[in-house]
Amino acid sequence: MNLTDAPLITSEMGIEPGWIDYNGHLNMAYYSVLFDRSADDAYELLGMGPNYARDRRLTTYTGEFHICYLREVHLDHRMRCRFQIIDFDEKRFHTYQELFHVDGWVAATAESLTLHIDMSGPRVAPMPPDVYEKIKAMHAAHAALPRPERVGRSIGIKKKQAS
Repeated sequence: MNLTDAPLITSEMGIEPGWIDYNGHLNMAYYSVLFDRSADDAYELLGMGPNYARDRRLTTYTGEFHICYLREVHLDHRMRCRFQIIDFDEKRFHTYQELFHVDGWVAATAESLTLHIDMSGPRVAPMPPDVYEKIKAMHAAHAALPRPERVGRSIGIKKKQAS
């Protein structure tokens, strides 16, 4: 994985037995775990890995997170994630992820708004220049990618027009 891979493809992940629900497939909560683990790969490249909070007293919080479940995941499946930065500013970044089986089919998508945090508050704060430059570089690499169809979706029930 490199900072300028477009999109970034994260590490392969397995499914743990305790994540399977009574329907025989991945429980909805664990899709979030897989998306979070994938984001950790990207965050490490961006300079915001596990040592970031400990050494610099800076971290990220998820401000908003939307998942679309497209296909069942089972215990024997091996998964990866595509990670794309859609937008950013000095305090926030908007990402899109696709959780996909190693055979290529997409199981779920996720969209996130992430806040950069100064842990002394905690409060939303600007990213340090070195991290901001990495976000900028990753976004520049991702800017040529098509805008994912599922970005910006909202939840609602579409009403049929009366005839």
